[in-house]
Amino acid sequence: MSLTTTVHTPCRSGRTARSAALRALLSVAATALCLVLVSACGLEAGGAVPLQVGPGSIEPVPELKGVQIIVGSKDFTEQLILGYIIEFALTAAGAQVRDLTDITGSNSLRDAQLHGQVDIAYDYTGTGWINYLGNEQPIPDSQQQFEAVRAQDLAKNGMVWTDLAPMNNTYAMVSNSAAAQKSGATTLSDYARLVNTDPSVGATCLGTEFSVRQDGFPGMAHKYGMDLGKVNKKIMQDALVYPATANNTCEFGSVDTTDGRIKALHLKLLDDDLGFFPKYNAALVMRKSFADAHPQIAQVLAPISKVLTNDTITGLNGLVDLQGREPATVARDWMVSQGFVTAK
Repeated sequence: MSLTTTVHTPCRSGRTARSAALRALLSVAATALCLVLVSACGLEAGGAVPLQVGPGSIEPVPELKGVQIIVGSKDFTEQLILGYIIEFALTAAGAQVRDLTDITGSNSLRDAQLHGQVDIAYDYTGTGWINYLGNEQPIPDSQQQFEAVRAQDLAKNGMVWTDLAPMNNTYAMVSNSAAAQKSGATTLSDYARLVNTDPSVGATCLGTEFSVRQDGFPGMAHKYGMDLGKVNKKIMQDALVYPATANNTCEFGSVDTTDGRIKALHLKLLDDDLGFFPKYNAALVMRKSFADAHPQIAQVLAPISKVLTNDTITGLNGLVDLQGREPATVARDWMVSQGFVTAK
C-alpha cells in the first residue's frame, strides 16, 4: 500500500538541522526536489559513518572485512539512533559501512531496500504487516506478529526480518494535563465519545504520516466509531505534536510510545481499550540475497537487539529530543557503555 509519493532514489533532510521547524521545511523541500529531479537525490553510495569506533565485545569478523554495507533509517530521532547503532556495530566488525540514514518516510525507506539502495535497517513489525504487506488486522502477540510478517514478507518480496527487539514503539493518543482534568478522558473510547458528542472539545494534533496511515488515525477512528467530520484536526510534523499538545494548542495529540517527551511534558496516555494499535517491535530487515551472502551480520547484531528495551530506547530518544544531543553521539556512547564497541 502506498500512502505517500515515493521514488526509487531516497532523499535525506539535512542532518545538521535539528530544530523541528527546520526539519519540517527541509523534509517538504527534499520530497519536492525528488519528484522533479530524481537523479539529483541519488545517494546510492551513502556517506561516511559520522563517528569512528573500534572493536569491543564486537570483534572483527573475517568474512565481513571490506564488505560494503549501506545502512538506512527513517528521518526521526529513534530511527536515526537505531541506524547509527547498526553502523557502529558493523564498523567494529570490519565492514566498509556507508551511511544512508535520515530517509524521509517509511515508504521511501522500504522502496530503497527493495531496490537495493539500502542493505539493512531496523523497521517495525506493525509497519511491515499493515503498511507494506497490506493486512488490515494486527496480531496482538509480539512474537506471533513478528513471525507472521517475517513469513509473508519473505514469500512475497524476498525480504528477511530477523533479530526481534523487545522495544515496542506503538502509536498512542495523549491529552495534556489541563485537557485530561477537564474531560476526564482516560481511554480512546472516552476520546471518541467526546469528539462525537461534545462540540467544545478542542483540536487534535496529528502527525503527518499518522493522519493518513491505515494503522493510524483513520483506522483508529473507524475502530472506535468516531465521526471524522466532527474532529478538529491540526496536521503537522510528528515532532511538533508534542509541544503543541503540551501548550494546549491541541487538547489531544498522536505520539510514539517510546518518545521521552511524553513523560517530560506531562502528557497523559489514553488507553487503547479496544486494542486497535498493532505491535511495533523493531527488527532488522534485509533482502534475502544480502542476508544469505552475509549471515554473520545477523550474528553480530543479535546481542544488541536483545537489549533494546522500551526503557533503553526511550532514554536514548530523550537525550536527543530533550537535551539536544546528536543522535550519532548518543548511539555511539550507548554502544561504548554496553561494551559493544570502543570510542576512537
